Amino acid sequence: MPDSRREPVLEVRDLHVAYDGAVALDGAGLRVARGELVCVVGANGAGKTTLIRAIAGMVKPAGGRILWRGTDIAGLSPWVVCERGIAQVAEGRQIFPSLSVAENLQLGGALKRARSTRTAEMERVLVLFPRLAERLRQKAGTLSGGEQQMLAIGRALLANPELIMLDEPSIGLSPALTRQMFEVVRALHAQGVTILLVEQNVAESLALCDRAYLLENGVTTLEGTGAALLADDRIRRSYLGL
Repeated sequence: MPDSRREPVLEVRDLHVAYDGAVALDGAGLRVARGELVCVVGANGAGKTTLIRAIAGMVKPAGGRILWRGTDIAGLSPWVVCERGIAQVAEGRQIFPSLSVAENLQLGGALKRARSTRTAEMERVLVLFPRLAERLRQKAGTLSGGEQQMLAIGRALLANPELIMLDEPSIGLSPALTRQMFEVVRALHAQGVTILLVEQNVAESLALCDRAYLLENGVTTLEGTGAALLADDRIRRSYLGL
């Protein structure tokens, strides 16, 4: 397990975001060290997706800092954040349905930072997701939900990221495909990929991650190792039904 005392590559401090006056984040914070798998759990509406979107540059914070390798990136445009080395797999996959699988993957490798690695990363993705290799010419919109999620993750990997953020990767998937998706996350982590995971499946996420944060009403209220949060009475009562 990575040492959580190491200097973080990503650190979110006292982040505030509001939509039309409605508070979504009210002091959220977290840190992710290189090679870690960190998950954020919480109820629907707790602000988890807003947190990911703020880091990715898709929403502008009203206050707080987002430090990437010590530099504040809060408010930067999404493409600038991507070029810095942060890739997002958005909730709902957000693939281009009219483009082929190959074309969707190639879009991930269009960044300047990815040009020298895209051939090797394409090979890596097709080994990781052999089903995509069988469907390279197929329109992405005709893929199953699980295949589309594989495609979204593969496209993010083509960007040669230093950190990949996964927002609810199992949403809408069957139990069997959900297990498969967590195996993919586990495999990426084993390969040394730094991951920030937001997931509705609290038990599976906490069992998988190095460290975790509980987000409630836009505030980070609990943090610790995945095992510690899994054993916490508050988590067990409110999120695991125990």
